[in-house]
Amino acid sequence: MRRAAVVFLATLCLAASLSAGCGSGSAGDPAPVAPAVRVQPAFDTKRARTDRGLVVRARGGRLGEVRAHAGGMPVPGRLDASGTVWRSDWALKPGAEYTVTARAAGPGGPPAVVRGRFRTRVPGHAFGVASAVPLPGETVGVGMPIVLTFDTPVSDKAAVERALQVTSEVPVEGAWRWMSDTRAVYRTRTYWAPRQRVTVTAHLAGVRAAPGVYGTADRTFMFTVGRDQSSAVDARTHQMVVRRDGEIVRHMAISAGMGTTREYTTTSGVHLTMDKGDPVRMISPGRDKGEPGYYDKLIDHAVRISDSGEYVHALDNVWAQGRANVSHGCINARPDQAAWFYAGSLRGDPVTITGTDRELEWDNGWGFWQLPWEEWLLGSAIYGPTATPLSQR
Repeated sequence: MRRAAVVFLATLCLAASLSAGCGSGSAGDPAPVAPAVRVQPAFDTKRARTDRGLVVRARGGRLGEVRAHAGGMPVPGRLDASGTVWRSDWALKPGAEYTVTARAAGPGGPPAVVRGRFRTRVPGHAFGVASAVPLPGETVGVGMPIVLTFDTPVSDKAAVERALQVTSEVPVEGAWRWMSDTRAVYRTRTYWAPRQRVTVTAHLAGVRAAPGVYGTADRTFMFTVGRDQSSAVDARTHQMVVRRDGEIVRHMAISAGMGTTREYTTTSGVHLTMDKGDPVRMISPGRDKGEPGYYDKLIDHAVRISDSGEYVHALDNVWAQGRANVSHGCINARPDQAAWFYAGSLRGDPVTITGTDRELEWDNGWGFWQLPWEEWLLGSAIYGPTATPLSQR
């Protein structure tokens, strides 16, 4: 009878250990899960979406290897901090075949290795970059913005903005701002460091810009930031001072807008040189031939600084330069000095004007430096108030 009781007790303990554990052992701990790997898009898919990229996930272990190729070229991507998720850096190229090899290892069994391929779909409607500023290979000033114009209206601005990459030899903080559905502008928080190369890549292949509209190709170009030149114009003292790499290189007596009307008032603020011509034809705005104030002239050595008709240019009215403001809104200087400024100007050189009661609008030409950085960010689809939270992307 005693022996039967012992056997019965041992049986009870064994049964309990199978359900809730018995004694001090760890038999109740869950068994390790065997490593497994999942790839999205799934292998053998014939028309995979491009805009979600390539994602490789490990279960029951960590990823030790992920190799992906398209058209013989490696697919750039990165592993997360947990070591369990690998994502491609950019969207997938349309109409391309991808091959993937991934390996995961863990304590629950032998390593899991998967190999396979899939093909992405071809979009019905394509979009891309219609024009870019600066021009490829151009040398520019330290205030230069990057302006991309797209050939199709963009509704998914955050997706497109995330695909725009700007890298510089001297790191700097910068952000994109949408001017319209087809135009985005990149501005740095502070001026570019001089004498460096900047690379712009629009990783648009596979990016969804609007319903049914996808990018089909990437676009890359480079430009160079030249010497640091900036100019300060004081309309009250009728003087312009040009600095290069921090040193004053020229004092120029000038005449600014006469200020009798708004259009004849020079705008105060941070301008950027935009383009130049020698000569430039200037016609009085809003006036017909024969009306008071009408003019139609060819002006030499003209450097444009806004979209409202403002230039720094040559004019042989030395009697006013340094003494009075008599122009139609431009900054004019002695012909030889204007020719010097014209020859040494790069697009994107800052020209800061003070001393008038008309402020430069931030969207007048390249008046982007008129906006404080916090306000500039409000126009970004990623950093602005309507940005999609990271958890929902």
